[in-house]
This record gives sequence, structure tokens and C-alpha cells, in this order.
Amino acid sequence: MLETGIKAPDFTLPDQDGIEHSLSDYRGQKVILYFYPKDNTSGCTKQACGFAELRPQFSEKNAVILGVSKDSIESHKKFQEKFGLNFTLLSDTERKVLELYDVWKEKKNYGKVSMGVVRTTYLIDEEGIIVKSMDKVKAAENPMQMLEELK
Repeated sequence: MLETGIKAPDFTLPDQDGIEHSLSDYRGQKVILYFYPKDNTSGCTKQACGFAELRPQFSEKNAVILGVSKDSIESHKKFQEKFGLNFTLLSDTERKVLELYDVWKEKKNYGKVSMGVVRTTYLIDEEGIIVKSMDKVKAAENPMQMLEELK
């Protein structure tokens, strides 16, 4: 996980519509950058729906929400449409940003060891500095936690 107080590494990834987004595009706004394991799984759905529900409050605080996983653009599009997600999902199929942000790690699940995304959320300020980093977050609680960080 990246440390607070450092400049967030810039990147460019496609969204659910195939449109490229760079982190630097959001300079002047706060960014909730969250990394999640997989579209349409229970925890990831709870987290995404929580962010979607609270999006008006994030917008009031000049904050945008960017979700990143290794799922394809097509998977993101279906996930967004199925749950009415009103924020940007970015596709990192090559895992470049997942590795850049140190969230692609060895995980143990029911005794089985595999590589995967450790659910992690970063709060990046208007200047591009990481001001909060949270790993191993609880999916259902994370959206409200991040909203509280903006107060």
C-alpha cells in the first residue's frame, strides 16, 4: 500500500465506455480511488452500491469516485448497468495500476494461496497527494468511512 503524504502516481485507464481517464484529469478535485477484486461479487457489489448511493454527498464535497479492478470494459459496463452505478469504473486488465498502487498481492482464502486485489481505498486531495490510505477495508462500511474523511 502506498503511504500518505506522497504524490499519487498518475495513470491512464479506460472506463466502462472505453473512454480513457487519467488521474491528473481530476486535479482540483478530491478523488476516492478504490481498488476492488471483481465485478458482481457480493462484497464488491455492496461497496459499489454504497458509493453510488452516497455519490451526491461526495459531489457536494468536490470529490469524485473512481473504482478500479482487473475486470474488462465489458464486465464493468454490465456491472454498472445492472446496479445503476453512477460513477466511473476503470479497467486494468494488465494489472499495471494495481501493481503501481501495491494492491495486487498474495492472498489466502480458505487455505488456498493465490494472487489478487486486496480491497484498498485511497483519498487523494486536490493537489494529487494521498491524504488517506486504507487496506483490507470492509466493503459495506467503506463508502461511509470515506465520506466521513471528507468532513
